[in-house]
Amino acid sequence: MSSHRLIMPSERSKLDPFVVATGDASPRDQRDLMERPFFSLAKAKRTAPILYEAGDVRVEVYAVPEHGMATIWDADVLIWAASQIVEAENLGLKTSRFLRFTPYQLLTAVGRQTGARDYKLLKGALARLQATVIRTSIRQSEHWRRHQFSWINEWEECATRDGRVQGMEFVLPDWFYRGVIDRSLVLTIDPAYFSLTGGIERWLYRVARKHAGRQPRGWLFEVAHLHKKSGSLAKPADFAFDLRRIAARQPLPGYRLSIERTERRELLRILPAKSFTAPVDGAVNHLGISGVHATGTPGVPVSGFRECTPRSTLWSETTIARANLESNFDSNCCSEPIRPKDNNSDASSLSTESPSNVVGPGSRERGPK
Repeated sequence: MSSHRLIMPSERSKLDPFVVATGDASPRDQRDLMERPFFSLAKAKRTAPILYEAGDVRVEVYAVPEHGMATIWDADVLIWAASQIVEAENLGLKTSRFLRFTPYQLLTAVGRQTGARDYKLLKGALARLQATVIRTSIRQSEHWRRHQFSWINEWEECATRDGRVQGMEFVLPDWFYRGVIDRSLVLTIDPAYFSLTGGIERWLYRVARKHAGRQPRGWLFEVAHLHKKSGSLAKPADFAFDLRRIAARQPLPGYRLSIERTERRELLRILPAKSFTAPVDGAVNHLGISGVHATGTPGVPVSGFRECTPRSTLWSETTIARANLESNFDSNCCSEPIRPKDNNSDASSLSTESPSNVVGPGSRERGPK
């Protein structure tokens, strides 16, 4: 009697491919990923899980020893994918979770070099994104309490006989894709984000973009709560020291950071600055409302390693009219009793200008001691 092996068909065979066109797309990030700990902040391999809970929101992230957890630099792949999907949707083009592209398109869009080493690093990022397992209660219906997925369901490369990569394909999870095509769950970010080198600074930019916006008083966080919110493996004292060092250097154009102390609490205030490198979406007020509308001319991706020359834009900016309405209770609470006055601001004083963004040299995430 011959044995038969059950061969599961590839998910790609059931999806129409979304072929990414050549051209610029304004970088966009998914809001859920900006305000909760989904990625490792260190470049060193991390296998310790992230377990985060705030209110009725729970996030669990698990890694396998072979690859380690997906890092905040690996998340550039997801930002790029979200950017391409939103631009295509704005033009009325059909998209899907199945993306087909050239590595050169992705690498240049996120400010990376395109040498052999960079192609190898990209494949390592895809491997970690596929191997990382996420369980979360975010955006689940009344009857479904937990959703489990990986950042990439499957991926494949097409290479020549000499090993030169010509094209790539990957399939995004439904949870992420739905969060991208829902415009209220997407925010435009500054292209200069990709030049940030430190894990904590990259994470801090996303927090600033999500919460501070262009509010005159910015946003105030308790440092102990920020530590929990980051998912960092650093000790609380080391994490607080890193924040103080960043605030002292002020390397973040677009936002000003200051340390405040009150009632035995250490707080970090994030204030919008006048200078910024590229226009992005509207302000986020203290209720979590952020108008998503494009202004000005899209920025050109900035690389920290080489000069970027202007490129023609295939997809023009398109207004995203739908506002972003979501309570930020679970994201803004502190480890001590909540103090609404910390982040109260006069609604009439909220600016309607485009918020600034952060760019600067990074500090390094500290590992466990």
